[in-house]
Amino acid sequence: MPTDFTGLATPLVADACVRLGEPLRAAPAGILPVVAGRRVAGRALPVRHHGSVDVFLEAFTHAEPGDVLVIDNDGRRDEACIGDLAVLEAEAAGVAGVVVWGLHRDTPDLVEIGLPVFSYGRHAPGPVRLDPRDPDALRSARCGDHLVTADDVVLADDDGVLFVAADRAEAVLETARGILRTEREQARRIRAGESLRAQTRFDDYLKGRAEDPAYTFRRHLRRIGGAIEE
Repeated sequence: MPTDFTGLATPLVADACVRLGEPLRAAPAGILPVVAGRRVAGRALPVRHHGSVDVFLEAFTHAEPGDVLVIDNDGRRDEACIGDLAVLEAEAAGVAGVVVWGLHRDTPDLVEIGLPVFSYGRHAPGPVRLDPRDPDALRSARCGDHLVTADDVVLADDDGVLFVAADRAEAVLETARGILRTEREQARRIRAGESLRAQTRFDDYLKGRAEDPAYTFRRHLRRIGGAIEE
């Protein structure tokens, strides 16, 4: 499964999805790494939490090296659903990282463990509930508006978390690399004294928009080969 996220960032991947017409599937804003600078990419290992850690342990029996555990805790803010022991067990199972639609706890221990964990944040209380287990508990997970399965790749960094269909991941990442090359060249030229307005022929865009109000800046960029918005 292609997961070479080296040198890329989630904003570039998001822009690549838009450029290719792929569904833009981002975890809700605010799901960020426990330790800034941590990144992860790998096949999704989905799980639906129902109040007990046993569902995580069962998921680990099916984990493949490099998988990313995606926990659906319904975005709850009243409990932390994962802590140090579960994360240690994830690491022992070869899991590359954890994404939680919810909260974590045992923050100092997670920092020491070092496995990338992404969540809404920290909360001391763990679950006191035990709900009926969903029949799809090990087959899919919700993360905000998006359904995640083992057919997806997870890409996460300081800007958030994205989910991309595995069979489209290589095309998306290759497009992201192309956008990166363009943006690096644009940045180099700005530092050399050539403004972004000059590079993007912004005066031409304003003239084009005056003649045709439907002429968008995105359309203009595509025509001239620039890259800012996507």
